[in-house]
Amino acid sequence: MTRAREKFSLVVTTFNSAATLERCLVSAAFADDIVVLDSGSTDASVDIARRHGARIFMEAFRDYSTQKQSAIDKAAHDWVLLLDADEVLTDSARVEIERALEHVSLNQPAAAGFRLPRREQMFWTFQHRRSWTNTHLRLIDRRRVRMNAAAVHAAPETDGAVRTLRRAVFLHYGEPDVATKVAKINAYSTGVVVDKLRRKPRFLGVRMVAYPPVFFLRQYIFKRYFLNGWAGFISAATGAYYVFLKYAKVYEARRRERQ
Repeated sequence: MTRAREKFSLVVTTFNSAATLERCLVSAAFADDIVVLDSGSTDASVDIARRHGARIFMEAFRDYSTQKQSAIDKAAHDWVLLLDADEVLTDSARVEIERALEHVSLNQPAAAGFRLPRREQMFWTFQHRRSWTNTHLRLIDRRRVRMNAAAVHAAPETDGAVRTLRRAVFLHYGEPDVATKVAKINAYSTGVVVDKLRRKPRFLGVRMVAYPPVFFLRQYIFKRYFLNGWAGFISAATGAYYVFLKYAKVYEARRRERQ
């Protein structure tokens, strides 16, 4: 007999996400409740969400943190699986999530959330299984977790216990080509400028010169991106460019303030 598990809500925010949303919702169809918060899509995103039985809400986009938190607050259940519209659960992720929620229902062990490993799309391929995979807090008890206020990469945070579900891998279809990667780099590096200025970083010149090559080596060698061939090299190189660009834009903004 299958043990009862804690019910959970899938929460997704969308904006013109029709290209990837279907695959996302299909992969998490075992959710007991689906919440889609849309910020004015002009494509088929809302129709796709409706076809999958989602409860659909519409709100103008304010910032990443506020949008995600608003969507989480609309969930029908205390436990929430937070996915982006371009993310997809693997079969092993479903098994691990179900098992974790069985333990949650028994309060064994008590946890505020679970981190899941994410494999990244690297242009024409996917991240090698033996290269470094970052984990993200995505299965959460919304009573004990809140979104932080990061300008671009807003993420859930808690002071409670967090465990990692090593086999609960999900896929990120975020960067299908180099042009998309570079466009994101430009947008994200602009998005963090105000936050960086508020923190008053020192030695911007040194950071622009020294940090990009250090970042490249860390990604390409120590995180084993070399296992991904040229895709890994390009990913590490463009990541280093992002590091350079965000500090270059902060440097530029600071000079403008002085003038």
